[in-house]
Amino acid sequence: MDKYILIVAGGKGIRMKSEVPKQFVELIGMPIVMRTIDAFSVDRQIDQITMVIPNGYLSYWKELCEKHHFSTALNIIEGGPQRYHSVKRGLSMVPNDALVAIHDAARPFITKEILSTGFKIATKKGNAIPAITINESLREISGSLSKSVNRNLYRVVQTPQFFHAALIKKAYQQPFNERFTDDATILEASGHQIYLFEGNSSNIKITTPEDLKLAESMIRIN
Repeated sequence: MDKYILIVAGGKGIRMKSEVPKQFVELIGMPIVMRTIDAFSVDRQIDQITMVIPNGYLSYWKELCEKHHFSTALNIIEGGPQRYHSVKRGLSMVPNDALVAIHDAARPFITKEILSTGFKIATKKGNAIPAITINESLREISGSLSKSVNRNLYRVVQTPQFFHAALIKKAYQQPFNERFTDDATILEASGHQIYLFEGNSSNIKITTPEDLKLAESMIRIN
């Protein structure tokens, strides 16, 4: 099956406190999203990359490409009001008989191992979701009260999330719901079992200025 990448860069990134969406913030001389794209483009098994950008930012993206001499081949489509709508638009660029990995633009540290494992499992089971264990203690909040919960029963979900394209496209025919926090949630709501595999703790999502500093340190160390 052909392998497609769908990078979702349609958000505004308010928590980054920047003048531009977080995916366009520079990470050691290059916008975060360009580093994310490059992480995928080195894999010759990828057939096509599509990126969904915020509505109205197409000209800005072209300016960034000129500024940074960025010429990696990819499809560009403008997003919608929520991530759900952006992914749905992006999936229109993916054929039904392909595999698709849906990824957050602000996660530039994707590894070949995650890609290889994710596509392999999704080929057999229809989906594959990377997740990592929790090392911190957890407490469940109820009003002014809280109680300890067993952290071994929980996982932190990451992207890219891998799917048979026909399955996830059909799942996205459901009406938008606030409980749809990621693509796995949407597929699960359509009646499918979700299959987890071990993610990578270095696959961080850059959301805050503190995350950006951590990402800078990770690049300098490597």
